[in-house]
Amino acid sequence: MGREMDLLFIFLAIYLIFSHTAADPVEDKQALLDFLHNIPHPQSLNWNQSSSLCTNWTGVFCNSDHSRVTGLRLPGVGLRGPIPPNTLSRLSAIQIISLRSNVISGPFPSDFSKLLNLTALNLQYNKFSGPLPLDFSVWNNLSIIDLSNNRFNGSIPSSISNLTHLIALNLANNSLSGEIPDLNIPSLQQISLANNNLTGNLPKSLQRFPSSAFSGNNLTLENALPPAFPVQPPNVQPSKKKTTKLSEAALLGIVICGCVLVFVVIAVFMMLCCSNGGGKGGPVKQKKKDVSFKKEASIKDKNERLVFYEGNNLAFNLEDLLRASAEVLGKGTFGTTYKAALEDASTVVVKRLKEVSVGKREFEQHMEVLGNIKHENVVALRAYYYSKDEKLTVSDYYDQGSVSALLHGKRGEDSRTALDWETRLRIAIGAARGIAHIHTQAGGNKLVHGNIKAANIFLNSRGYGSISDVGLAALMSPIPAPMRTAGYRAPEVTDTRKASPASDVYSFGVLLLELLTGRSPVLATGGHEVVHLVRWVNSVVREEWTAEVFDVELLRFPNIEEEMVEMLQIGLTCVARMPEDRPKMAEVVKLVQEVRRVNTGSRPSGEIRSEVSTPTPVIAADLASSSAVASSSVTL
Repeated sequence: MGREMDLLFIFLAIYLIFSHTAADPVEDKQALLDFLHNIPHPQSLNWNQSSSLCTNWTGVFCNSDHSRVTGLRLPGVGLRGPIPPNTLSRLSAIQIISLRSNVISGPFPSDFSKLLNLTALNLQYNKFSGPLPLDFSVWNNLSIIDLSNNRFNGSIPSSISNLTHLIALNLANNSLSGEIPDLNIPSLQQISLANNNLTGNLPKSLQRFPSSAFSGNNLTLENALPPAFPVQPPNVQPSKKKTTKLSEAALLGIVICGCVLVFVVIAVFMMLCCSNGGGKGGPVKQKKKDVSFKKEASIKDKNERLVFYEGNNLAFNLEDLLRASAEVLGKGTFGTTYKAALEDASTVVVKRLKEVSVGKREFEQHMEVLGNIKHENVVALRAYYYSKDEKLTVSDYYDQGSVSALLHGKRGEDSRTALDWETRLRIAIGAARGIAHIHTQAGGNKLVHGNIKAANIFLNSRGYGSISDVGLAALMSPIPAPMRTAGYRAPEVTDTRKASPASDVYSFGVLLLELLTGRSPVLATGGHEVVHLVRWVNSVVREEWTAEVFDVELLRFPNIEEEMVEMLQIGLTCVARMPEDRPKMAEVVKLVQEVRRVNTGSRPSGEIRSEVSTPTPVIAADLASSSAVASSSVTL
């Protein structure tokens, strides 16, 4: 009897396994495979016939019993060309479709009219063209519609007013024309029709929304709410002016304090004027105080000398360097960096290395390797110095400052110029080339940089990124990373001396995210907690608010959305958690250079409009049916 029960249990287990496998929606799987096989997509997806689409396929979500596909989310995966007919339209149970931030073109898919269960449709930031579908009534469950930043033309269909569950509608940055229909939808909470060619009066039903939602058109917006409408609480009368009489003693004290304050301000102003050239006109500027490099550097052994590399044209010695006036440029992971102005009017950068853990012979051998690196995207070492007390490196000075200073200088300063997309792209291309070249040095033993960050990258004479501080990590004792540097460090690196080519790729990926977002690699939350940039970007992309990732200063430049999305894909690939999942640096160079192949100006002039000129709200599909895909995530 016991043997029979064991057999029955085994058969029951086998039945459950096969019944679970059979639950995989075969027809939906084939429809998705047909879709993928008929649309170009440079980024590979893990969709194959042998795996379960409900548990393994990227961007695919099913209902609880895995009998039907209910969600498809493929933002920013490089899909190109029109949506193949009779593919996605066969997913009759699907509720959410998000194909945003791709390069999908062609008309709106007419066979989407078969998808009667749609609750959210996110097709923004693509290249769809032609008119919108006439009859939106077939999607009576739709809560979210985002078709913004495409090339749709024609009029806005009045059938949208039949969508009684609609919460958010975004048709901004298209070429829609004609009058806005009366969209009297009580459930509507968000709308944006900005930057189209719409005309006429704003319907009364939409006058409850701010005027910014309709800007960039030829509309009459007299009755629309202003962008920041101050809400006055009802039935609140202006308060009567209250006067409180002060005592004579208090008034006298105020007058005396005011007079004293005025005299102090005048005295300070006169002192500053006198110290700035005898009171000559013009603003008072605080002069940077130079320091003597001789006082800064404790060089006792005068028998040691500067070792210059072949091919440089610098003509100075150690004494000249010690007499030079020095200005502190910054204190980094491996030491303090100075700008040294020599008596012959030349300027160099001197780095005083700290925590050097190797002896003189090993130091000199390593510096010889570094000095022989010749590449336009690697800052050349000119000389070095080694003694028991001091270890110095000498390199070229770049008057524009580091990429970190250019990117994160105080907003609004007159001396700061916002980095445009072209400049950031050149920074990324140049830095990638320099790092890839570094990885080919030192014969069979691959050389690594070990400290890639925006503060170590400068713009060369052609405007491309050029990377400095190469290979110094191998000379140092293990150093606890400062907060800012920690944001660049790959998760597997616990010892700064044991960086690898893969960890360099990770750090470069963080740099790409920094260029795209304009944010520092570690973000302060206002309290004691900090959030790494990589984690923040992943969370934003996962929640389908990818457009919120990009630096607002880049939104002023038209026709770059596709390039930014491609660069974002490269950055996220580089910062994969497992080193083996990251590309080689040579591959990264190819990917970054290919981003430039997409050039603005390829469109007819009449079609060119700012696809990201106004930061319109990016509507998350999660608002539509959070219960259906509560555990969903996007993996790029």
